[in-house]
Amino acid sequence: METIQTGIVPQSVITCPDCGHVAEETMSTDACQWFYDCKGCAAVLKPLPGDCCVFCSYGTVACPPIQAGDDCCV
Repeated sequence: METIQTGIVPQSVITCPDCGHVAEETMSTDACQWFYDCKGCAAVLKPLPGDCCVFCSYGTVACPPIQAGDDCCV
């Protein structure tokens, strides 16, 4: 995975909790992603309670705003 100059990792491997499909995705560096369409089963993933985005819930790396130390995405 690539690390950009600020120490933020822009890629995360997201795993669908329904079918187990795994995909490496590039995250937005300035916003959270609230929905993700699984490429394996077409399920629409939403963040778990307490998480700001699908990458924080189902990814291997938290979203860039959280990596940067922000409390939550806006």
